Amino acid sequence: MITRDLPSFFDHARTLGPDFGPATARAAFLVAPDGFARAEQSAGDNRYMAQAAAFDPGRASAQHRDLHRALSLSLPTICFAGDPDTPDALFPNNVFATGRGDAAVGAQPRYVIGRMRHPVRQREAGREDIRAFFREVLGYPEVDLSTQPHACELTGALVIDRARGLGFAGLSERCDEQGARLMHRALGLRATLMFELAPGEYHTNVVLAVLAGRAALVCPGGFADPAVAEAIAGFYAPNGIVLSAAEHAAFVANSIALSTYGLWMSAAAGRALSEPTRAALARAGFAVSTVELDAIEAGGGSLRCCVGEIF
Repeated sequence: MITRDLPSFFDHARTLGPDFGPATARAAFLVAPDGFARAEQSAGDNRYMAQAAAFDPGRASAQHRDLHRALSLSLPTICFAGDPDTPDALFPNNVFATGRGDAAVGAQPRYVIGRMRHPVRQREAGREDIRAFFREVLGYPEVDLSTQPHACELTGALVIDRARGLGFAGLSERCDEQGARLMHRALGLRATLMFELAPGEYHTNVVLAVLAGRAALVCPGGFADPAVAEAIAGFYAPNGIVLSAAEHAAFVANSIALSTYGLWMSAAAGRALSEPTRAALARAGFAVSTVELDAIEAGGGSLRCCVGEIF
């Protein structure tokens, strides 16, 4: 199922158990911020991106190494070299994703290459070393969406409940309806809900996180229709956590569960957590870990954007 209809989607979703696959990744991959700088094309529809003078490549590189070391304590984490010709490449989850080939339980994994909106980011899809890692080292079949015309920026645009096989596809310049359908099929999801992001939002994973299949962080201001945010929070009740505007701005929703009880976000996001949000995360069983990423956040993304998941 792929639909915009809220009742139909959630009626179906409530029939699905958390038996689609592992709720969290078995490994992660990063791309180093070599050549990190303001990409003017990307800045055109990313309001979170700082001005060029705020970019500090040296500090971003040091923080990225800290992130790599920290995540390696939770799960195997590898880092590919960056490329000065791809200044946004430290956000690889938009370009490469892994998932199942179809919605059947036990289906074999595959890797998917997304179609980026901006030419500066389309270059990232040509990385033969990353393709060869998935193809030759992991033995995953390839689904290459990068050459078709519909924007589909993978797990930036599509937030996935891996336990149930559910997708939440926020439509914007970075993902159109056909792009959402292509991702739904490529990742073998059981059901995907399509909805419009609010004007000025570029990626769903800035306004929504599904945490290990049992909780969600939701920023209502990021949705064109507040009813969508309300319905998602209600589906994950009592662990559907509605974030404030301040938490939204601090990238709290751009976080990721990398184990059953381990939640990662940037240090700035951690400092922005309200006491009610902290309490709700604790009730859901999550221990919050943070890494200082202010230099990286100048690029318009935060911790979750840096993390490519390997399922």
